[in-house]
Amino acid sequence: MASLLGKTLFEIGGQGRAPIKDYFYFEITRSEVIWRWWKISLRSDCRNTNPGELRESHEDYIEDRRLQSQVAMVFGPHILQYSINLCQGQYDYLVRLPNCILFNIMAYLNLEDISGLSHTCRRFRELCNSEEFWEQTMRNHWGALTSSVEALAKDVGWRTVFFTNKLQLQMQISRRKQKENQPCEDTEEQRCPSLSF
Repeated sequence: MASLLGKTLFEIGGQGRAPIKDYFYFEITRSEVIWRWWKISLRSDCRNTNPGELRESHEDYIEDRRLQSQVAMVFGPHILQYSINLCQGQYDYLVRLPNCILFNIMAYLNLEDISGLSHTCRRFRELCNSEEFWEQTMRNHWGALTSSVEALAKDVGWRTVFFTNKLQLQMQISRRKQKENQPCEDTEEQRCPSLSF
Protein backbone atom coordinates (compact mmCIF):
# COMPACT_ATOMS: atom_id res chain seq x y z
CA MET A 1 0.00 0.00 0.00
CA ALA A 2 2.91 2.36 0.61
CA SER A 3 3.49 2.42 -3.16
CA LEU A 4 0.17 4.29 -3.52
CA LEU A 5 1.58 7.24 -1.58
CA GLY A 6 3.20 9.86 -3.76
CA LYS A 7 5.74 12.44 -2.64
CA THR A 8 2.92 14.91 -1.95
CA LEU A 9 0.24 13.52 0.36
CA PHE A 10 -1.99 16.59 0.25
CA GLU A 11 -2.01 20.14 -1.09
CA ILE A 12 -4.47 22.99 -1.13
CA GLY A 13 -4.28 26.67 -1.93
CA GLY A 14 -6.61 29.62 -1.79
CA GLN A 15 -7.41 33.07 -0.52
CA GLY A 16 -8.11 33.50 3.15
CA ARG A 17 -11.65 34.02 4.37
CA ALA A 18 -12.87 37.61 4.68
CA PRO A 19 -11.59 40.00 5.86
CA ILE A 20 -8.22 38.35 5.03
CA LYS A 21 -7.23 38.84 1.38
CA ASP A 22 -3.88 37.07 1.52
CA TYR A 23 -3.24 33.92 -0.52
CA PHE A 24 -2.13 30.70 1.21
CA TYR A 25 -0.71 27.37 0.07
CA PHE A 26 -0.57 24.31 2.31
CA GLU A 27 1.26 21.10 1.38
CA ILE A 28 2.01 17.90 3.25
CA THR A 29 4.74 15.68 1.83
CA ARG A 30 5.94 12.36 3.21
CA SER A 31 8.45 14.13 5.47
CA GLU A 32 7.33 17.71 6.06
CA VAL A 33 4.58 20.31 6.19
CA ILE A 34 4.93 23.41 4.00
CA TRP A 35 2.95 26.60 4.67
CA ARG A 36 3.32 29.52 2.23
CA TRP A 37 1.61 32.91 2.17
CA TRP A 38 1.47 35.92 -0.11
CA LYS A 39 0.41 39.30 1.27
CA ILE A 40 -2.30 40.93 -0.85
CA SER A 41 -3.00 44.54 0.04
CA LEU A 42 -3.59 47.89 -1.63
CA ARG A 43 -1.61 49.64 1.10
CA SER A 44 1.67 51.02 -0.18
CA ASP A 45 3.65 49.74 2.83
CA CYS A 46 2.64 46.13 1.98
CA ARG A 47 3.37 46.20 -1.76
CA ASN A 48 6.99 45.12 -1.44
CA THR A 49 6.36 42.40 1.13
CA ASN A 50 8.02 39.13 0.13
CA PRO A 51 6.08 35.85 0.22
CA GLY A 52 6.60 33.81 3.37
CA GLU A 53 7.31 30.13 3.86
CA LEU A 54 7.39 27.82 6.85
CA ARG A 55 8.62 24.23 6.68
CA GLU A 56 8.48 21.82 9.58
CA SER A 57 8.42 18.09 10.26
CA HIS A 58 5.20 16.18 10.86
CA GLU A 59 6.03 15.89 14.55
CA ASP A 60 6.60 19.65 14.87
CA TYR A 61 3.35 20.42 13.05
CA ILE A 62 1.36 18.20 15.43
CA GLU A 63 2.72 20.34 18.31
CA ASP A 64 2.47 23.72 16.51
CA ARG A 65 -0.88 25.14 17.72
CA ARG A 66 -0.20 28.52 16.08
CA LEU A 67 0.17 27.04 12.57
CA GLN A 68 -2.80 24.73 13.18
CA SER A 69 -4.98 27.72 14.07
CA GLN A 70 -3.91 29.46 10.84
CA VAL A 71 -4.76 26.35 8.79
CA ALA A 72 -8.16 26.15 10.49
CA MET A 73 -8.82 29.86 9.96
CA VAL A 74 -7.94 29.77 6.24
CA PHE A 75 -9.10 26.30 5.14
CA GLY A 76 -11.50 25.25 7.90
CA PRO A 77 -11.55 22.67 10.71
CA HIS A 78 -12.00 19.66 8.38
CA ILE A 79 -8.74 20.41 6.54
CA LEU A 80 -7.00 20.93 9.88
CA GLN A 81 -8.16 17.54 11.18
CA TYR A 82 -7.28 15.84 7.89
CA SER A 83 -3.78 17.35 7.95
CA ILE A 84 -3.20 16.19 11.54
CA ASN A 85 -4.38 12.67 10.60
CA LEU A 86 -1.91 12.58 7.68
CA CYS A 87 0.94 13.74 9.91
CA GLN A 88 0.05 10.97 12.38
CA GLY A 89 0.31 8.37 9.57
CA GLN A 90 -3.43 7.90 9.00
CA TYR A 91 -3.45 7.78 5.20
CA ASP A 92 -6.51 7.66 2.97
CA TYR A 93 -5.57 4.86 0.59
CA LEU A 94 -8.98 4.66 -1.09
CA VAL A 95 -8.64 7.96 -2.99
CA ARG A 96 -5.13 6.98 -4.06
CA LEU A 97 -6.24 3.84 -5.92
CA PRO A 98 -6.00 3.91 -9.74
CA ASN A 99 -9.10 5.08 -11.63
CA CYS A 100 -9.81 1.66 -13.15
CA ILE A 101 -10.12 0.08 -9.68
CA LEU A 102 -12.25 2.94 -8.36
CA PHE A 103 -14.56 2.72 -11.39
CA ASN A 104 -15.03 -1.00 -10.71
CA ILE A 105 -15.94 -0.26 -7.08
CA MET A 106 -18.26 2.59 -8.11
CA ALA A 107 -20.11 0.30 -10.53
CA TYR A 108 -21.69 -1.42 -7.50
CA LEU A 109 -23.12 1.83 -6.08
CA ASN A 110 -26.59 3.19 -6.81
CA LEU A 111 -27.05 6.76 -8.09
CA GLU A 112 -27.84 8.18 -4.64
CA ASP A 113 -24.55 6.75 -3.34
CA ILE A 114 -22.67 8.20 -6.33
CA SER A 115 -24.15 11.62 -5.54
CA GLY A 116 -23.00 11.31 -1.92
CA LEU A 117 -19.56 10.07 -2.96
CA SER A 118 -19.09 13.07 -5.25
CA HIS A 119 -19.38 15.37 -2.21
CA THR A 120 -16.64 13.66 -0.18
CA CYS A 121 -13.54 15.10 -1.88
CA ARG A 122 -12.23 16.67 -5.07
CA ARG A 123 -10.90 13.36 -6.45
CA PHE A 124 -14.30 11.64 -6.17
CA ARG A 125 -16.09 14.72 -7.50
CA GLU A 126 -13.91 14.57 -10.61
CA LEU A 127 -14.39 10.81 -10.98
CA CYS A 128 -18.17 10.94 -10.46
CA ASN A 129 -18.49 13.66 -13.11
CA SER A 130 -16.05 12.13 -15.59
CA GLU A 131 -17.12 11.02 -19.04
CA GLU A 132 -15.32 7.71 -18.47
CA PHE A 133 -17.49 6.91 -15.43
CA TRP A 134 -20.77 7.83 -17.16
CA GLU A 135 -19.84 5.86 -20.27
CA GLN A 136 -19.21 2.81 -18.07
CA THR A 137 -22.51 3.43 -16.24
CA MET A 138 -24.42 3.71 -19.54
CA ARG A 139 -22.92 0.48 -20.83
CA ASN A 140 -23.69 -1.31 -17.55
CA HIS A 141 -27.32 -0.14 -17.47
CA TRP A 142 -28.14 -0.31 -21.17
CA GLY A 143 -25.98 -3.19 -22.33
CA ALA A 144 -25.26 -2.93 -26.08
CA LEU A 145 -25.56 0.63 -27.38
CA THR A 146 -26.43 1.59 -30.92
CA SER A 147 -23.97 3.63 -32.93
CA SER A 148 -26.50 6.50 -32.93
CA VAL A 149 -26.57 6.61 -29.12
CA GLU A 150 -22.77 6.45 -28.95
CA ALA A 151 -22.41 9.28 -31.49
CA LEU A 152 -24.89 11.42 -29.55
CA ALA A 153 -23.10 10.67 -26.28
CA LYS A 154 -19.78 11.77 -27.76
CA ASP A 155 -21.39 15.05 -28.85
CA VAL A 156 -23.44 15.97 -25.77
CA GLY A 157 -21.76 13.86 -23.09
CA TRP A 158 -22.41 10.43 -21.58
CA ARG A 159 -23.90 11.86 -18.40
CA THR A 160 -26.40 13.97 -20.34
CA VAL A 161 -27.49 10.96 -22.39
CA PHE A 162 -27.79 8.80 -19.27
CA PHE A 163 -30.22 11.24 -17.63
CA THR A 164 -32.22 11.93 -20.81
CA ASN A 165 -35.45 9.94 -20.98
CA LYS A 166 -35.75 7.49 -23.87
CA LEU A 167 -38.40 9.48 -25.77
CA GLN A 168 -36.28 12.64 -25.74
CA LEU A 169 -33.25 10.56 -26.70
CA GLN A 170 -35.08 9.11 -29.72
CA MET A 171 -36.10 12.64 -30.78
CA GLN A 172 -32.51 13.90 -30.51
CA ILE A 173 -31.18 10.95 -32.52
CA SER A 174 -33.89 11.49 -35.14
CA ARG A 175 -33.01 15.19 -35.48
CA ARG A 176 -29.34 14.28 -35.77
CA LYS A 177 -30.03 11.84 -38.59
CA GLN A 178 -32.14 14.43 -40.42
CA LYS A 179 -29.30 16.96 -40.25
CA GLU A 180 -26.81 14.39 -41.53
CA ASN A 181 -29.07 13.39 -44.43
CA GLN A 182 -29.89 16.93 -45.61
CA PRO A 183 -28.13 17.69 -48.89
CA CYS A 184 -25.96 20.74 -48.82
CA GLU A 185 -27.72 23.32 -50.96
CA ASP A 186 -25.22 26.05 -51.65
CA THR A 187 -26.41 29.06 -53.54
CA GLU A 188 -24.50 30.28 -56.56
CA GLU A 189 -23.24 33.19 -54.45
CA GLN A 190 -21.90 30.87 -51.74
CA ARG A 191 -20.11 28.66 -54.28
CA CYS A 192 -18.56 31.60 -56.16
CA PRO A 193 -18.16 34.55 -53.80
CA SER A 194 -17.64 37.85 -55.56
CA LEU A 195 -14.18 39.23 -55.36
CA SER A 196 -13.85 42.74 -54.02
CA PHE A 197 -10.79 44.85 -54.43
